Amino acid sequence: MEIFTLADLLAVRAVTHGASPAVRHRGEALDYRGLSVLAEGAAAALAERGVEPGDRVAILLPNSLACLAWFFGAQRLGAVAVVVNDSLKAQQIEHIVRHSGAKAVVTGGRLRGLLGALAGEVPVLDAAVPDAPAGAIGRDRDGLLVPGNGGPTGRDLAALIYTSGSTGRPKGVMVTQANLVAGARIVADYLRLTPADRTLSLLPWSFDAGLNQVLATFWAGGTVVIGDAVFAPRICRELATERITGLAGVPPLWELLVNRPSPFLGLDLPDLRYVTNTGGALRTGTLARIRAAHPGTDVYLMYGLTEAFRSTYLPPELVDTHPDSIGRAVPDTEILVLDEHGRRCGPGETGELVHRGPTVAAGYWRDPEATARVFRPYPFTPEGAVTEYVVHSGDYVRRDEQGFLSYLGRRDEQFKSRGFRVNPTEIEAGLLASGLLSAAVVFADASGEPDPGIVAAVVPVDPAAFRPDDLAAHVRAHLPGYQQPDRFHVLETLPRTGSGKADRALIKAGYAGGPDAASAGASPKGRRP
Repeated sequence: MEIFTLADLLAVRAVTHGASPAVRHRGEALDYRGLSVLAEGAAAALAERGVEPGDRVAILLPNSLACLAWFFGAQRLGAVAVVVNDSLKAQQIEHIVRHSGAKAVVTGGRLRGLLGALAGEVPVLDAAVPDAPAGAIGRDRDGLLVPGNGGPTGRDLAALIYTSGSTGRPKGVMVTQANLVAGARIVADYLRLTPADRTLSLLPWSFDAGLNQVLATFWAGGTVVIGDAVFAPRICRELATERITGLAGVPPLWELLVNRPSPFLGLDLPDLRYVTNTGGALRTGTLARIRAAHPGTDVYLMYGLTEAFRSTYLPPELVDTHPDSIGRAVPDTEILVLDEHGRRCGPGETGELVHRGPTVAAGYWRDPEATARVFRPYPFTPEGAVTEYVVHSGDYVRRDEQGFLSYLGRRDEQFKSRGFRVNPTEIEAGLLASGLLSAAVVFADASGEPDPGIVAAVVPVDPAAFRPDDLAAHVRAHLPGYQQPDRFHVLETLPRTGSGKADRALIKAGYAGGPDAASAGASPKGRRP
């Protein structure tokens, strides 16, 4: 049976892997057949509340069996799922629900209280999934969903994934059924997933990488183990007791796992076949410690963007020789590096990463101007051919002679200081190479306009022993003058967006040059390369 939509995916797995565990959470488990039946109950409940194909359904729930059932219920009905991060504040939730034009909201418990006035404007369904009615349309005699029985097509919208909004109001990325199916297939392919895989799901499903992790596991017929631990010792216990084979994380998770009181580096995890990193660069020191502690575990370094899921990955066998690379294009994808005139960049030249392939989203919901800026026609389409759209990431990269890509930073984060164009990512990498920091974010000090200084918000590995003078000495020894920060803004932790990335806007807003901002020890006007 062919798979064109997410409803197809679950229906087919209910037939091919019906009794196999699909998802586990807090000791409770659902096999593929059980999840399929539960999803049909959710679809029927949505239909009873007036939800029709194409309507948006906001799902305000933590990662859970119920959240998964409602997500697939929306897919079965042909509705558009909007998974809302349960860590968001009421104002952010209101924006997403209103902007998406949600026809219904599914929530429960304390989260219901975050809806405020919305509860009286939009139908609210309780998180508990009702049983499917007898003889429901689209089910066979065994109670399984039937693929392609009057449901959505691959071109229909499956979800709106709202960006983290760290640099402004979040935008709703329009993701089609075909996008999600292709993303699941591609990632399952290069991770070599099988039915024996047991994936620990810690990333929120409102985040494209978190959702893709679940769907790729289902593509392979494996098991998703939902983790809700936030402390390293408990995460490690789940890795061991659930015999997890795969774990996806973002840099803050890996920093949590390699530092005290985490037992991760000393724990025997013979089942852990692979780990992946996305959402930012993994510190070289952290990568080395993971590799040394778990030499039998493959490490995949990846790069992606919400508008196209995964774009590149570095095969595990190349991690030791290319630790600073984001790799090459994922399967069935072309990654272009284009200059400001739209021409292909040669090896060693800096340009914008442009993604071409089946995971390119349909644009931004209710934002045609932003869609036109980011989703543009493929510049090398043969004359007379159908127009194909690609994603302009806004990220600068460089490709070497072997075709490996290096991430250089975002176009909208660069600024001029002391007459030079400053790339924050390069400075952050230099700071992290000191071994004194677990995180760093560099930005311009706007108070110094028209020639802004450089501020580095830093999180020490050992706050008690940290001395700004030691970091300043490292900077003077390893960074050219025009890249050396003027001030260090020392923090205990970096504020994060819902997807785990550093919230740059909040970090900048919190910087006031107060007592926690230490001088880097040199005159900004006196430094030159």
